[in-house]
Amino acid sequence: MAALALLCPLALLCLAACGSPLDTAPADSAHPTIVSLNPCSDAVLAQIAGPRQLLAISAWSHDPAASSMDMADARRFRSVSGSVEEVLALRPDLVVAGTFMPPSTRAALADQHIRVVQIGIATSVAESRDQVSQLARIAGRAAQGRALNARIDAALARAAPPAGTAPVSAVVWQSGGIVPGQGTLIADLLRRTGFTLFSAERGLKQADFLPLEQMLANPPQVILVASNQRSNEDRLLGHPALAALKDTRRARLDPALLWCGGPTIIRAAQRLGEVRRTIGA
Repeated sequence: MAALALLCPLALLCLAACGSPLDTAPADSAHPTIVSLNPCSDAVLAQIAGPRQLLAISAWSHDPAASSMDMADARRFRSVSGSVEEVLALRPDLVVAGTFMPPSTRAALADQHIRVVQIGIATSVAESRDQVSQLARIAGRAAQGRALNARIDAALARAAPPAGTAPVSAVVWQSGGIVPGQGTLIADLLRRTGFTLFSAERGLKQADFLPLEQMLANPPQVILVASNQRSNEDRLLGHPALAALKDTRRARLDPALLWCGGPTIIRAAQRLGEVRRTIGA
């Protein structure tokens, strides 16, 4: 009896120190554990991965100025900066990263037999849909991926203007007068929600500069201001000449909606649909 009394506390101490059997169970080969180092894949995997399957997301997704995720959702997950040491400490089966992952980092992970999948920036809704399917497939969550794509399609359908409605000329104006060009996800979203891309019609490409004077000479119907309002850095976006444009509306567009596909498209479509309906009215 004395020996049994001694063993019970020791067993409890072991469970507290080592974790429960669920925490130390071997990985499920059909549902590999994942560390995501890409803010766009963070958002997708947070919605399709199973419990405890997504071990960590990128530190970008914990930064309100850089994340495309809701902060409450993002902070459900541990964040990592992307160092090899951080990743190895979590012992994932799989790492999802962007295309700019340093070759040395990829090689170090390969040396530890950790598979790395790299995804680029989606430049269209179709490309985003493919990425969601790819991430769902490698996570062993194909059904969840199909469900997410269905929600994206439904959001785009709700935001689409009535058939026969004339498109509205719009410029997405970022800090410093930078504009997106054709062949970008936001350009595709604008087209699907009833806009034409003012900058692309003038031959401007991705991250080109649109002078204030050029926009004032032939203004669009709407200026979508995509700038971080916590900063006072940008005088162009608050220029009084813009407020004087009688036939041009200004509307806020969260810059976090510009770059990532996946569930971010749902929020972007909702916002663009709202703006488009206001202009129609």
